[in-house]
Amino acid sequence: MTAPGFTVSAFILLLHVSFVVNYPSGKVTKSCRGMIPEHGHTPQYHPVHRISVSQVTFRPGDQIKVTLSGPPFKGFLLEARDAENSSGPPVGSFTLIDSHVSQLLTCEDVQGSAVSHRSPSKKTEIKVYWDAPSSAPNHIIFLATVVEKYKIYWVKIPGPIISQPNVLPFTTPEATIAPMPTVPSVSHLTRSFSASDCGNKKFCIRSPLNCDPEKERACVFLSFTRDDQSVMVEMSGPSKGYLSFAFSHDRWMGDDDAYLCILEDQIVHIQPSHLTGRSHPIMDSGDPLEHMAWRLADGVMQCSFRRNITLPGVKNRFDLNASYYIFIADGAAADGRIHKHSQQPLITYEKYNVTGDPKNIGGSRSLLLLKVHGALMFVAWMTTVSVGVLIARFFKPVWSKALFGDAAWFQVHRTLMLTTSALTFVAFLLPFIYRGGWNWHAGYHPYLGFIVMVLAVLQLLLAAFRPPLHDPRRKMFNWTHWSMGTAARIIAVAAMFLGMDLPGLNLPGPWKTYAMIGFVAWHVGTEIILEIHAYRLSRKVEILDDDRIQILQSFTAAEAEVSSFFLFIATNLSDWNFLFSYLIFFSFRVMFLKRWC
Repeated sequence: MTAPGFTVSAFILLLHVSFVVNYPSGKVTKSCRGMIPEHGHTPQYHPVHRISVSQVTFRPGDQIKVTLSGPPFKGFLLEARDAENSSGPPVGSFTLIDSHVSQLLTCEDVQGSAVSHRSPSKKTEIKVYWDAPSSAPNHIIFLATVVEKYKIYWVKIPGPIISQPNVLPFTTPEATIAPMPTVPSVSHLTRSFSASDCGNKKFCIRSPLNCDPEKERACVFLSFTRDDQSVMVEMSGPSKGYLSFAFSHDRWMGDDDAYLCILEDQIVHIQPSHLTGRSHPIMDSGDPLEHMAWRLADGVMQCSFRRNITLPGVKNRFDLNASYYIFIADGAAADGRIHKHSQQPLITYEKYNVTGDPKNIGGSRSLLLLKVHGALMFVAWMTTVSVGVLIARFFKPVWSKALFGDAAWFQVHRTLMLTTSALTFVAFLLPFIYRGGWNWHAGYHPYLGFIVMVLAVLQLLLAAFRPPLHDPRRKMFNWTHWSMGTAARIIAVAAMFLGMDLPGLNLPGPWKTYAMIGFVAWHVGTEIILEIHAYRLSRKVEILDDDRIQILQSFTAAEAEVSSFFLFIATNLSDWNFLFSYLIFFSFRVMFLKRWC
């Protein structure tokens, strides 16, 4: 494949367009020569738009106003060509009159040699100036391709012919009637597909594995049945727009042989296409397909066709004697054009030869490396780091005994934080291993993940140079350490929320968000409760210290020694134990006073 950083989530992405080669912005230099939209539909034969000019004769250097008008249309491509060679390159250049609705294109390395629309908004008239070049031919014809909507368009609408003065009149070549394109016959399926021969006569891909399209509406089904030098293809699945599958040399989009079943006006159109990098599917001629049939029932779309195993004279069709990864995708469609798939495509686990031994296999809509990436990040930033923070914040008085040379709380805290950094580092590498580079199409998630990785590394470096306890820089270290750690936790949670919506994980519905909110709420709630508890304990200690001072002030030296013992016990016990100890102390004081009275 030609695009190593691209994700399978881009499979069969088509823009909402109404323009030549499906570009709503009008950037269609690719179609300058043929002026043919690659929409996969037959162009209209009777133009309803017209081209007019301000004058019918010209000299080199003249500027002629050209007007394209007619019923509302969305896209167009206007060129001037040699009337005696209308299939040749564009001639001259254009000057815009209204740059808000039209733009200049560079065709055949000549700047401004064609004009197209700037947006897919509806328009009824376009006016531009054509500038005659010094080397202009004797006769010029203006041609326009006009797109009303995706499936309705006219190609090379001829305009008036303008000529230089004192030249022989233009003679129209004898017209030859082009044959009407043959449309392959399509029939209607009378019954649903069956999975009974899967693994015996059919090579089947099913999701869920072993489902039957004849009995289960949600069954995604694709089968290949070899018959001598051809193969019969059957595809079924729930869809209100389109179903598609593609043969690919790897698990990336690009240079793929794809087939689409597109629903339009309650009719399913079966269309071969090919994919080139991260670009729109390019519709191809349906001539290689035979015995096409389709069926719609209860929201389930089914289509079938036959094609030869090898098609040596047909471009973009793969030889089915080889092994390929197989993609299955579905999505919405409108007016014959498809939109991005509604969920992650189903992809086979390995390459298969569909014309070889019959097999019964499945696929996955999520990828193992990305699942491991998400799991490691979740464990690191929702478990180990949170527990480590709680221990450092609230367990210092409890776990203050030495363990391997340092306080026990610090050893546990350090171990958990090192574990967090190690898990983050491994998880950070996994998408790079899978994609072979940076993913530029995953929104803000990879950028936030990169920031988290940087902060994790900085925290380790900062901890390695931690100043001694009574060093003047210790306070600054504590604040910096806390600030960077808190920022990393917040950004990590944001990255996880964004990552859950990426199609590569294929997590279920809204429950993923609810579960994540629950984990965050539990951790935040735990910290709040512990903070309140710590505050109450500190207040209790302050009150006990005040009582201790008042009692000691009223005692003699002997009483003070004894009372200190009991107050020490009371300070370290609960409220009820404190009352009990205080009663014992009071009794001792009475006995003490009686002895000395």
